[in-house]
Amino acid sequence: MAPKTTDNRQRMKWLAVQVCVFTACLLVTLFAANSVQADHPLKLLHYWTGSLSGGIDDMVAEYNANSPASPIVAEGMDHESFKSGIKGLLASGQRPQFFSYWAGARTQAMVDSGYLAPIDEAWQAARLDEVFPKAIADGCIYNGKKYALPVTQHLVGFFYDKMLFERLGLLPPRTWDDFLVVCKELKAAGVVPIALGNRERWPAQFWFDYLLLRTAGPAYRDRLMLGHASYLDPEVKRVFALWQTLISNGYIAKTTALKDWSGAADEVRQGKAAMTLMGTWIIGYYEEQQGWKQLEDYDFFEFPLVSSEVPTVSLGPIDVLVMTKDTGHPHGLNEVIAFFAGVKSQEVMSVGSGALAPSSKVPHEFYSPLKRRLVDVVQHSEAWRYNYDLAVPPAAAEVGLGLFAAFLRQNQNLPALLKSVQQRMEVIYSQR
Repeated sequence: MAPKTTDNRQRMKWLAVQVCVFTACLLVTLFAANSVQADHPLKLLHYWTGSLSGGIDDMVAEYNANSPASPIVAEGMDHESFKSGIKGLLASGQRPQFFSYWAGARTQAMVDSGYLAPIDEAWQAARLDEVFPKAIADGCIYNGKKYALPVTQHLVGFFYDKMLFERLGLLPPRTWDDFLVVCKELKAAGVVPIALGNRERWPAQFWFDYLLLRTAGPAYRDRLMLGHASYLDPEVKRVFALWQTLISNGYIAKTTALKDWSGAADEVRQGKAAMTLMGTWIIGYYEEQQGWKQLEDYDFFEFPLVSSEVPTVSLGPIDVLVMTKDTGHPHGLNEVIAFFAGVKSQEVMSVGSGALAPSSKVPHEFYSPLKRRLVDVVQHSEAWRYNYDLAVPPAAAEVGLGLFAAFLRQNQNLPALLKSVQQRMEVIYSQR
């Protein structure tokens, strides 16, 4: 019996060794798989840099702390360089797994060019139709599929020096006539009423947008954006006539082409100008980089009503994250989409960027008193529209932004300029 007992013990030892070897191999395999995944992180390319920085680094850090096996490496590119830089990267094949972009016509152009992958599967898995309001969710649909994840919603309006207004006994105007009176009194007090930094051309579009929306209304503007109306129409000419009133009276600072939007914001911060028409990213700039406090140092009012018969429309961009086609990591990207749509991620981005959170799950109490007012403005508006360069095709945006910049330079014959623009627009839209 002794030899048999010895054989059994040897078998047991052999089995134990085999189990240890198998377990070790399994652990090595799993570790190697995780190492490979960690060695190939997801790359996020974005434009939240410089005066627009805020929120994205905190949001990515929060994700990496919760998902160490699938880390994100976020790389920023200058906002203006990004517009052409991302197209070059995509065309060359040096593609990030995902990147920030602007909802609307620009995302549509990316989809039409075949650069983006739909995210319907991840959207449905995370039940995002229950997270984002229909108006915002619809802005993520292109050619019948979901392609974008909303991360910020910016409202454009007037941000003004509250202490200056109080010192001069001025109230935020509600109508265009009231606005002109406020501008007149500011100028009489030796203060430039309006700061406008149009070096990159896009800030001037907000004036055209709102004046058109407040006079001709959203339905007409939609037709113009689609190429179904003309820049020679009376509705467009009226916009420039109202705009010209501000310029002729010296209500807009003359050095518009020498500074960018943050330069104009600085003029308000420094008391050189009273107000600027800008998006809510200025909140992040004032709070995080300038130390200016909302409702104490500065405040907000909506673009004044010009005609009471026209529906009230809110205006602004929605920043989204889009997935690049054929870059791998589908499961990691699905995880990213679900995480960035979460309440905490949306709140973190809101704080850093100054934006409103697109998610309806973010509680009203989360926002500061100023942002609560902004949320109320959006909710009580009769419609929402993207700003001009996100509402027209990219080629048309270039022509339109050039029109606004030329108008501000005041060295162009406006009728001839509008005629030239309309001719160019007809060519652009005929090719679509």
